Amino acid sequence: MIELTLNQLLREKTKENPSQEFMVYSDRDLRFTYAQFDKRVDDLACGLHALGVRKGDHLGIWATNVPDWLTYMFACARLGAVAVTVNTSYKLHELEYLVKQADLTTLCLTDGIKDSNYVQMIKELIPELDYCERGCLKSERFPYLKNVVFMGPEKFRGLYSTPEIMLLGQHIDIDIIHKIESELTADDVINMQYTSGTTGFPKGVMLTSRNIVNNGFYIGESMRYTSKERVCLPVPLFHCFGIVLGVMAILSHGATHIMLENFDPLLALASIHKEKCTAIYGVPTMFISIINHPMFDMFDMSSLRTGIMAGSGCPVELLKTVMDKMNVKEITSVYGLTETSPGMTQSRWNQSAQVRATTVGYELPHVEVKVLDPETNEECPVGVQGELCCRGYNIMKGYYKMPEATAEIIDKDGFLHSGDLGVKGEDGNYRITGRIKDMIIRGGENIYPRELEEFLIQMPQIRDIQVAAVKDKRYGEITGAFIILHEGEKLTEEDVIEFCRDKIAKFKWPQFFMFLDEFPMTGSGKIQKFKLTEMGTKYRKEVLGIE
Repeated sequence: MIELTLNQLLREKTKENPSQEFMVYSDRDLRFTYAQFDKRVDDLACGLHALGVRKGDHLGIWATNVPDWLTYMFACARLGAVAVTVNTSYKLHELEYLVKQADLTTLCLTDGIKDSNYVQMIKELIPELDYCERGCLKSERFPYLKNVVFMGPEKFRGLYSTPEIMLLGQHIDIDIIHKIESELTADDVINMQYTSGTTGFPKGVMLTSRNIVNNGFYIGESMRYTSKERVCLPVPLFHCFGIVLGVMAILSHGATHIMLENFDPLLALASIHKEKCTAIYGVPTMFISIINHPMFDMFDMSSLRTGIMAGSGCPVELLKTVMDKMNVKEITSVYGLTETSPGMTQSRWNQSAQVRATTVGYELPHVEVKVLDPETNEECPVGVQGELCCRGYNIMKGYYKMPEATAEIIDKDGFLHSGDLGVKGEDGNYRITGRIKDMIIRGGENIYPRELEEFLIQMPQIRDIQVAAVKDKRYGEITGAFIILHEGEKLTEEDVIEFCRDKIAKFKWPQFFMFLDEFPMTGSGKIQKFKLTEMGTKYRKEVLGIE
């Protein structure tokens, strides 16, 4: 086990190879060596200290993958403050909830995304910004919040800018920061990530350096990482996928981050080509966008070797296509959740393509995984479906200010219950079969969406598919198929039924169909099945007149 703080890890890797590229934004040719990045983190840590940020304070980061995102996170680590990641898709109601629930003392933000103007939104939530002196904010709605920072050079009334904070930091002796560093431990909470909130209110998952540094290290080890890796990272940093599977795996091996501020398939292709990336990360929908891009064949993918496809179910055919067309022969998948830092299991680079395509591999080192019966909590025999649970160094410290919710997910034996259904195979690999709350119960018959998705994705016309429950007066729930077709393809409900005939039990056949251009998603790329259920139920009732 690595018993280093996040800050010590950066210091160590910088000392080992100061001239190694730490971070590259290929689209603007912005490059930081480890030494340059480490110095910028020092400067920002001094500035934040001047602003009043202290050990244990909660600092929110609400931004896409801008160049200073990681600077702010590591500056927090240097001060012993907790970096709280904020979903880029949040709207006013969600933002208000998080700022309150997390007890943020400082919120750092950019200008926003698409139809969300972050500065305008924060001004609406905190009108006091227009007349309170900076550093002396007194918000009636958010009593803990003292500072709002714009993560760029632009100036807004009531907000500090990054250059101004850097300037303030020039008056702080670096020895003060070094003293703070020396008092930090690997078991301090260093990062707080909010679960996506696909159901109910999001919960703040408290993670330590020990949690995320070790998880990232072993994920990288499973992929044969060395300091020569150049990893294309188009996934959002506010999520465990980006921070742990990405940044922690890369940093712990002294490798290089090839960053994308926002996901764009063309930019991903250009970055891989220009920077000779050895690895690429993404959720399935990202890989689908990349391999289907009309300019795909113009770019050289020969430098790629490995990568991770995770975040949601990875269709077998998609994984095989990515391995073939993108040359990612050693691609793996990681299974877990934010509460497990996030990796519980991972497929390995040297497993067969079939195993990597149909399972999530086996336990990461120092992690104990069991399949437990949801009713009895007894361990299920090999081949018998149950709930995937784990314990080890990777288990979160708990949900912030939610002891009851923490006790509900971590049992008396220390096992964290994932809520996902799975099976352990004879070969020791785990297969995800569904999610307990996603299970469709049609007139007493249990239907597992994942099983049906893997079956129907084999239809050549279907680009992507999600199966979710649709409310029904007679059966309680029926099976809904939400389908995205390949460009130019046509498909009817009758075609799908015919494909199912004689292949799967009739009670599993979809009884409701919607053809979509895209799925509703969280900012981290997870498909919101509950929204599909709402869409399908509403359409049946209001358009088809069926309840």
